[in-house]
Amino acid sequence: MGTIVFAVIIGVAVGVVVGALGAGGGILAVPALTYLLHQSPHAAATGSLVIVLATALVAIPEKVRKKTIRIREGLVFGAISVVGSFIGARLSAYVDGNVLMLLFAAMLAIMAIVMTRKGLRERKISEGEPAPRKPRGWPWVIVAATLTGFLTGFFGVGGGFMVVPVLTLVLAFGMREAAGTSLIIMVLASAAGLASRYGQSIPVDWEVVLGFMFGSMAGGIAGGPLSNKAKPHQLTLIFAALLAVVCIASLAATLTQMLAA
Repeated sequence: MGTIVFAVIIGVAVGVVVGALGAGGGILAVPALTYLLHQSPHAAATGSLVIVLATALVAIPEKVRKKTIRIREGLVFGAISVVGSFIGARLSAYVDGNVLMLLFAAMLAIMAIVMTRKGLRERKISEGEPAPRKPRGWPWVIVAATLTGFLTGFFGVGGGFMVVPVLTLVLAFGMREAAGTSLIIMVLASAAGLASRYGQSIPVDWEVVLGFMFGSMAGGIAGGPLSNKAKPHQLTLIFAALLAVVCIASLAATLTQMLAA
């Protein structure tokens, strides 16, 4: 019972992040399930997809009400990402758990650097909004969506950590629009990742996962209004800091486990 209560508490914290930033659920859920709730990396990846899917669903209505979500673009991007998600989830089963977590940390480090540079550029603009940029062409969108889906399926994350930078850099979305629209993409990519895992013998502790999920859903509802109180460049830098912290924590925990083995 204590473990389930702990899972609920962690879930609430993760949900607030998802609701506020439209991202981050998976990058927090996977390390939390692995290192705090003692699930295997592969079980954590599967459980994380369930958590992110449910949390994104409850966070979407608030974004629709605030008109910070572009449904058509989200559905198109999400549909393209499904192919990559299916492939990534299948390949993930053949990778050693520690290697999977090391790759996860490396990916987070790259994205943290990219988003930090973007946030610092945005801060120099007096209005706090990114300067108008021309969106990239459809070939870029297809490549970006497929890669995002692949990472979603491979690492068991909702993809928001990747989708938000892609929407801002490739499609020239504002940070609030990117955060809102990413929720639609997270739903589609997570569902595809779960479907592709069907039939795999992964021992998931569903009591812990469901406790985490319900806590995360509650946090997602509470976190939704928070994004409206921050400037776009602040959201970008907070997101970058989150990626950096999770990267360092995941890397340290994985190396510790490998040295102790």
